Amino acid sequence: MFDKRKMGLLASVAALGLGATTAVAQQVAVEEAALGKSTVRLYVHPFLTADELTTLRLVMTNEQALALFVPNSAGHAALAAAPGEGVIRDGKPVASAIALADLPDPASAAKAASAACDQAKTTKSPCVVVLEIAPKN
Repeated sequence: MFDKRKMGLLASVAALGLGATTAVAQQVAVEEAALGKSTVRLYVHPFLTADELTTLRLVMTNEQALALFVPNSAGHAALAAAPGEGVIRDGKPVASAIALADLPDPASAAKAASAACDQAKTTKSPCVVVLEIAPKN
């Protein structure tokens, strides 16, 4: 027979286990490339289409393509997209896919791009970073 303390402990352990499972399920593959004076990371989210991944891979390996998304890459930059909306649909950029640059660190870039995307999106799912650009050290 369990007393209330043991039941509380079991509930806490179960909750920690579920949290860890959720965190693992939310992990996505990351591809990284050095490009000029930057390091570019692509987060391969399941909602990204094959065309979007092709475009984002071009952006992360071609300075001219990167400049279209991030004209000035002096600081940190991020591109965020809404899972239900993507980055490019029907051959056109999606309005809610937002790239912001010249931020002091990766966390600031991700937060700013995600917040701007969240304001522009029409779906319920929160925006996520799909591309991250950092100056090489």
